[in-house]
Amino acid sequence: MFWDNPGPENTQATLEIACREAVARNIRHLVVASNEGNTIRQLLADFDVDNLNIVCVTHHVGFCGPGVDEMSAEVREELASKGVKLLTTTHLLAGIDRGLRYEFGGLYPPEIIANTLRMFGQGVKVCVEVSMMALDAGLVPYGEDVIAVAGKSRGADTACVVRPAHSTAVFETKVKEILCRPRL
Repeated sequence: MFWDNPGPENTQATLEIACREAVARNIRHLVVASNEGNTIRQLLADFDVDNLNIVCVTHHVGFCGPGVDEMSAEVREELASKGVKLLTTTHLLAGIDRGLRYEFGGLYPPEIIANTLRMFGQGVKVCVEVSMMALDAGLVPYGEDVIAVAGKSRGADTACVVRPAHSTAVFETKVKEILCRPRL
C-alpha cells in the first residue's frame, strides 16, 4: 500500500494494516515509534492488541532540547499500566556518531546506513532502527519477526515486517516486507 503523502493522516490505516498482518502472519510483536504517545494511544484505543507484545520506542531524552522528554510521565504511566513496554534510549543510527558530525564534520557509518535506508523513506529507516533497538533492549525475542510502525514526523505512515538483528550484527537485519509507506 502506498500513501500519496506522508503524515499523521495515514495513522489509522497504517495501524489497521499492521494489526491485520500481525494476526494473518502470526507475528506476536509490534514495535511502534511514538514520541508523545499519540500513535500508541490510538493503537490501544482502536484495535484489539491483547495478544500482542507492544513495544513503544520514543525519541531519546534531549532529542528536542537538553533534558527534554517529549513523553510526559503521565502518558508513560498510562501506557505501562496497559502493558506497553516503553523504550527511551539513544537512537541506534545517530547517537554519538551524530554528535561527532555536528562537532567535527564528516559522515560516519551509522549515518550512511540511515541515509541508505531513507532512500526507501524515513519511516522505513525508523522501522529498522526501532526494531533493532527493541531487540537490543531485550523487549522482543531474537530470531522472530516483528511488525514495526513508524512515520516521517508525527503519526504513522509506514509499517514493515522486520527480522531484527542485534546492533553488533546490523547487516543481519532483514526487512522482509514493506506493508505500507508514502510514495516518495
